[in-house]
Amino acid sequence: MLSKICIALFLVSSSLVLATDESEYTFEFARFMVSNNKTYSKYEFNFRYNVFKKNYDLIKNHNAAGKSWKLAVNEFADLTFEEFRRQRLGLIPRRRHFFTESVNFADAANIPDSVDWRTKNAVTDVKNQGQCGSCWAFSTTGSVEGAIAIKTGKLVSLSEQQLVDCSQAEGNQGCNGGLMDDGFQYIINNQGICDESSYPYQAEDGTCQSCSPVARITKFVDVAPNNEAALKAAVALQPVSVAIEADQSGFQFYSSGIFDGDCGTQLDHGVLAVGYGTEDGKDYWIVKNSWGAQWGDEGYIRLARNAGSSQGQCGIAMEPSYPIAE
Repeated sequence: MLSKICIALFLVSSSLVLATDESEYTFEFARFMVSNNKTYSKYEFNFRYNVFKKNYDLIKNHNAAGKSWKLAVNEFADLTFEEFRRQRLGLIPRRRHFFTESVNFADAANIPDSVDWRTKNAVTDVKNQGQCGSCWAFSTTGSVEGAIAIKTGKLVSLSEQQLVDCSQAEGNQGCNGGLMDDGFQYIINNQGICDESSYPYQAEDGTCQSCSPVARITKFVDVAPNNEAALKAAVALQPVSVAIEADQSGFQFYSSGIFDGDCGTQLDHGVLAVGYGTEDGKDYWIVKNSWGAQWGDEGYIRLARNAGSSQGQCGIAMEPSYPIAE
């Protein structure tokens, strides 16, 4: 089952391991407010300050534990879990219809050990879905952008807002969630999708507008589920839409490194696998998110690969799919 929507993560209220004095809290909170253009009413200030302190402790204690990934204060550091959940996360589980076509990796020996489609002009700049459950739309456009760029040599940013506004007949629900396969089906049914400049993103539901399509696909392929070898073969061909469970504090404040922490397989977020590789003997996936370039490693996260579960880290191998460019 694929969850519909986008995501985000919860704050764990943990007991302190490292002591933090009040002057450090006030300095870091002031820096946070300035760097993120935050202002509060006098009634809200104390509440946000206390939420920030709990998140700051979580981040500081995690980084002191010597794990393979780091956390950092970001724009979400003044939000409680429930607030972040309301803004970014929604779940509408649904059965997925698998197609008979799948990746042919009979010639697996020729699959490269590492791939990064960002270096091959097949990945657009990191985008930001805002407070709209439209992660599925960004994952959809990302894989279509990649497929078109690989085929034509031209990388064009495509319209997520068109999918948000117009693909209800295929089963999507705009800012209330959607599914990448349904996004692909809309593009097929609509004879293409428009570019970002002609149908710009608004981060809210709108009325479907007419525009001139600039990219078309003929079909889409559902990669064999729970099979990281099949996913690797697919990503070797092009960027691939994937779903993950991202409702963890490690995702909310991820900054760098290879994420191999607890996350689960209750899929709730659509993202884009744009490559894979190995660092110091540890395999990873390169995943493009849609929370802006200030989040994570310039908008990306590296998830552990071949970590022992057939579903993959955070369920990344459970429901991959990709479009075929016309």
